[in-house]
Amino acid sequence: MPAEPPKLANSTRRLRLGTVLALSLFVMIGIRLVVLQVATSPTEVQSLVKLREKRLSTVELPAPRGSIMDRDGKILANSVEARYVYADPENKKLQKDIPGTAAKLSRLLGIPASGLAANMQRKQLPLGTWLKFRYLARGVDISVAGQIEDLDLPGIYTHIDERRDVPGKDLASNLIGFTGDDQHGLVGLEARYDDLLHGTDGKRVFETGAGTLNVPITGGYEQETAAKPGSSLKLTIDRWVQFEAQRVLDAEAKRNKATVAGAVILDVRTGEVIAQASYPSYNAAKPEDSEPADRMDVPTAVVTDPGSSHKAFVIGAALQEGLITPDSTVEVAPAIDKGGTPFKDGHPQPKGSKLTVAGVLAYSSNVGTIRIGDQLGKDKIYEYQQKFGLGRATGEGMPGEAPGLLLEPDEWSGSAYGSVPIGHSVSATLVQMAAGYGAIANDGVYVQPHLIKSTISGTDGKETPAPAPRTHRVLDAKVAGQLRTLMEAVVEDNEGTGTKAQVPSYRVAGKTGTGAMVVDGQYTSHNASSFVGMAPADNPRYVIAVAMDVARGTGGEVAAPAFAKMMSFTLLHYFVPPSTTKPPTFKIHG
Repeated sequence: MPAEPPKLANSTRRLRLGTVLALSLFVMIGIRLVVLQVATSPTEVQSLVKLREKRLSTVELPAPRGSIMDRDGKILANSVEARYVYADPENKKLQKDIPGTAAKLSRLLGIPASGLAANMQRKQLPLGTWLKFRYLARGVDISVAGQIEDLDLPGIYTHIDERRDVPGKDLASNLIGFTGDDQHGLVGLEARYDDLLHGTDGKRVFETGAGTLNVPITGGYEQETAAKPGSSLKLTIDRWVQFEAQRVLDAEAKRNKATVAGAVILDVRTGEVIAQASYPSYNAAKPEDSEPADRMDVPTAVVTDPGSSHKAFVIGAALQEGLITPDSTVEVAPAIDKGGTPFKDGHPQPKGSKLTVAGVLAYSSNVGTIRIGDQLGKDKIYEYQQKFGLGRATGEGMPGEAPGLLLEPDEWSGSAYGSVPIGHSVSATLVQMAAGYGAIANDGVYVQPHLIKSTISGTDGKETPAPAPRTHRVLDAKVAGQLRTLMEAVVEDNEGTGTKAQVPSYRVAGKTGTGAMVVDGQYTSHNASSFVGMAPADNPRYVIAVAMDVARGTGGEVAAPAFAKMMSFTLLHYFVPPSTTKPPTFKIHG
């Protein structure tokens, strides 16, 4: 008979033995769970948790920041791939030679060695753990990061990052603004739309051993939350028109020794801001080289007395209310007294003289405008100031936009009956004035000025148009047309105050203004000299508002020449046909 096989060779016995071993394993696991959950003291549990926390490292995964583009999709600001450099202060080799490591990195990063060394020091966290990750530099060029990696410095590592790139440097910089090292917006549209542009950062949490920080334990705990890219902004700005507006404004501001200056170019039909320039400007790629005052967006942040450019609103209101007609005449004098304050004319006329409405505009007559204002009354003046968009921020998109200030009717003193109609005791921003004139140009309909054309999703690339701008009617279309024609006298009449705003081959309507800038609630001694106008006057396409704070010089002398250059370029750039008719011959004296 054959010998009996070994016991384990019997299939029945193998099955029984395997079952016993499996049951034993489950019992051991169960007992261990009970020990951990019941038998282990709270102190022991906390100790185990801390032990694990000490082995966990977290690396931030920055979300790609959305771009800022002009109306044609050309990049004004975007993020490019870079590297960040960080240290593991718990690396023992690093702690042995912090000064030497800092000195080597300083030469490559351009950061003082003392600052780098400070970020390499050990730092204890509130829970008793020690920090194992400290930034040394962000937005580092890939080539520089490669040189750092080649040094193979203990405890020093690099990782994928991004850096904000501004290819145009100062192009629209006062609008765009800039970001900090953490890729969050600090100034301008970068700050205003930071939540949309930044996206949501991700993170990677992993378990490490006693080795280097950036090498996780094989099979250890690891969790990654992916970053969600930010969306992009497409602006209404045209980079070519913006460039020319900045070039002209910079040259004219320097020629007139202006402290600050601004310009707004507005599409009257859509309310889109085609260009918005400030002087001084700065290089948004190197904001640390500029002063905070250089980064201000003048058209939305600076408030001034609009001065005589406000007169168009008063005359428009009187035409709308039927108190005057384009053929009306107004009796004037060298000056008029209101509340014990004399208001003089720049072109004084003998007492009892009469000016036409066109003459009041052409000569910028304070006396004539005040007398028209008397017919309107303070309540109607205040009503139309609001209709033309004064006294509240336009909401065009810039952060910190100033609302300006109006005198409510019950706040008027005796002298206010003289100062308010001619644009004093009123404060407004340049973009408010541009939008108010936009209503005159757009057949009496006010369209909210705006900078944002659309947003583009960072995840699927879908483009979403910005909400439609607010609109409301200010003047009847016929009245707006009459007012535009009357305003041509300012530019076309030889005696008008705005003859330097003429644009060859195009009819121009507009108004000069000379007020004062308000700083900390006080008027400066300078002139806030401005010109706001539209062209072609017979079928307006664009409104341009220019203002400069100068020691001397009126709006017609200082701002009108800049307007003419900007308007000429804009009309030619968009192939707007020249005017086919000539402006009428104006009768100035009644």
